[in-house]
Amino acid sequence: MQAEFRPPRRRNRVREEYEAPLPVCRSPGERSHLRAELINQHVLVCDPDHIQKIYSQGYFGKGILSRARPDHSLSDQWEQHEGLLLPVISLSRYEELLRCARSFLSAQGLNEDTVSQTLIQLRQPVTMEDVRREVGSGEEREGTGPEGGVCSPTKRPRSGSEVEQEERERSCSLDTQDLDPDTGSDQDFDSNPDPEPDSDPSSDSEPDPEPLVPGRGFVLVFSDSEDGGGVREVRRTPFSLSEYLQLSLEEAFFLVYGLGCLSVYQHQEPLSVMELWRMFRSLCPDFVSSYAAYHHFRSRGWVPKRGGASKYGVDLMLYRKGPPFYHASYSVVVERVDSAFRGCALRPFSWRSLAALSRITANVSKELMLAYVISPADLSEAELDSPVCLSRFSVQEVIVSRWVSSRERVEQDDI
Repeated sequence: MQAEFRPPRRRNRVREEYEAPLPVCRSPGERSHLRAELINQHVLVCDPDHIQKIYSQGYFGKGILSRARPDHSLSDQWEQHEGLLLPVISLSRYEELLRCARSFLSAQGLNEDTVSQTLIQLRQPVTMEDVRREVGSGEEREGTGPEGGVCSPTKRPRSGSEVEQEERERSCSLDTQDLDPDTGSDQDFDSNPDPEPDSDPSSDSEPDPEPLVPGRGFVLVFSDSEDGGGVREVRRTPFSLSEYLQLSLEEAFFLVYGLGCLSVYQHQEPLSVMELWRMFRSLCPDFVSSYAAYHHFRSRGWVPKRGGASKYGVDLMLYRKGPPFYHASYSVVVERVDSAFRGCALRPFSWRSLAALSRITANVSKELMLAYVISPADLSEAELDSPVCLSRFSVQEVIVSRWVSSRERVEQDDI
C-alpha cells in the first residue's frame, strides 16, 4: 500500500520566483563546470556563481554562515551614497565588529600598541574621494571579474543581490599595515531586502552617466544614540567573512551521479564517481541506505533537506518545490530492511519513543513517514562497492499517525 501524499502548506510570504531545476547531463560532454571541494569531510562550493546556481536551481545545501540561503553579509540594508552602494550598520554594531577585530588581531600575536593603532585608523571616517580612489585601484589591479567586484562604466548597474554576492566573496582577512580592503526551522528563508541601484525616480528622463559601484570594504555607519543627530560616516570594514555553500554527502553525490552537473575535488584533483562513492561510504556507514532514500524522493520531485531534520529527531524533511515556497510536509525516518522487512534497525524505536516522535511531528504540522529501503536478499558486499547497486534497492513509505480518540469520535458521529 502506497503512502498518501497530502497537499503541502504554502508559506504566507514568498519573496522569490521558482527557477527550473538543474538539468540532467546525459554525457560527459554536456556536464556543466560546477565545482565543489571536499575539505575535512565536508563538501563545500566556494565559487559565488556556482553557489547561486546550485542553490537557486534545486535548493541544494545551505550557507555555512546562514540559516539556509547563502546570503550572509555584514548588514541586511544597503544604501546609495554618492554613487556607491554601501552596507548600512549602526555605530553600536560597528563597535561590536571592532571588538571582534581586536580579539582576532590579539590572537595573531600582535602587541597591544599595534592593535590599538589599527583600531584607531578603522574608526576614522573616510572621504568619498578616498573610497573612489581605492575602488578604482581595485579595478585596475583585478579587472571587472567576480574577484574585482567593480562595475565597468559600460555594464549595467548590479542589483542588490549581486552586490551582496560580491560582498560575500571577500575572504576573512584584516591587513594591519595599510588596511587595504582588497587584501587578502522550519528555517527562515526570507531573503535580504533587494535595494535597486537605480537613479532617483524624478530623473527618469535623464539616465545616470555611470552605473552604481559597490563600495567593497566600506560601510556606512549611522549613530543610533539620541545625541548622535543621525550623523552618517563612511568607514572601513573591520573584517569580512566568506560565505560558502555546504552540501550534505547525499546532495553532493546526487549532483555528481544523479544529475552529472558537479565535480568534487580533493587536493586540486577531481574525484571519480567510484572514488566519491567509496569515500562517502567510509565517512558515513549508512550512506547507501540514506542516499537511496534521498535519490528516491528527489527523483519524485520532492526537495529533501537534512538541515532542519535533526531538531525534529528525523533524517530528512520533505519540501514541495523548495523551502522558500512551502513548509515541510513530512518528517522522514530512513530504515533499511530486506525483502521480508527484517534487518537490524538503523534507529531502533520503542513504543514510547515512536509515540513521542509522532507527537512532536504532529505539533509542528507535519506527518511522520518511515521510509524503508528494501535491499534484495542476494545483495553482496562487493556489489555495495559500486553505485550500480542502487538499481536493486526499492523504497516503501509508511505514514505513522497518532490516534486521537476525540477526533475519531467526532468523525464517526458525522458519518
